[in-house]
Amino acid sequence: MSRDDAGELARLTWPRVPCGPLVLVPVGSTEQHGRHLPLHTDSVIAESVACGVLHQLTDVSALLAPTMAYSASGEHADFPGTVSLGHEALHAVLVETVRSLSLWAGRIVFVNGHGGNVATLNAALGRLRQEGHDVAWLGCEIPGGDAHAGRTETSVMLHLAPDDVRPAEAVPGDLRPLAALLPELKARGVRAVSPTGVLGDPAGATAEEGRALFEAWVSAAVRLVTAGRADSCGHLVDTGGGPAPAAPRQEAGRR
Repeated sequence: MSRDDAGELARLTWPRVPCGPLVLVPVGSTEQHGRHLPLHTDSVIAESVACGVLHQLTDVSALLAPTMAYSASGEHADFPGTVSLGHEALHAVLVETVRSLSLWAGRIVFVNGHGGNVATLNAALGRLRQEGHDVAWLGCEIPGGDAHAGRTETSVMLHLAPDDVRPAEAVPGDLRPLAALLPELKARGVRAVSPTGVLGDPAGATAEEGRALFEAWVSAAVRLVTAGRADSCGHLVDTGGGPAPAAPRQEAGRR
């Protein structure tokens, strides 16, 4: 089966689904990203990274599953447009997705684009691995990048989906490190610390910078998926050979 034939799971007919493939499942969100980035930012990033991995894994049978666009975004609930399933529902979706995929798939790797999903991914995949499923996850994150809708995400979106970015409406938000913000974020949500919805500063973002960041994410993700070493919660860990993307920030933990 050629790479074009393997491609996207949703576009296949059932007889063309290969036997025991690696399935990449992007997990994003539908949540505010300031005044300048679209609600599907995390989903675009997760799907694009997963697609990049798919097309570099030419020596294995692999499929790209449809993106999970609704997840745990309760910390952004005070902003119109945000849609959050909450942690309990997301946990159930992750567990049942893997149980279903495992009926015909081989390895399953979630590619996560939203930090608010981290705790639930760890809990769900830890449970699934105990059940014997070959499942893991990796995050799309650059160490030292902005917490939310700052220069990092803005640059990447200028590369991936420039028509969806509104640079003229970009404004800075709270510039404190995420660690300093977490207690208030968990208690009161993003809007309490940043009326703009931004945690960081999008100033200086460029498509060129975004392309470099994106390519670094894909390269690191390919290395992680190829090595296949995961901790007890299924988080893929680096085995050497270059910097790996850090686990996505755990933003707030609200429903």
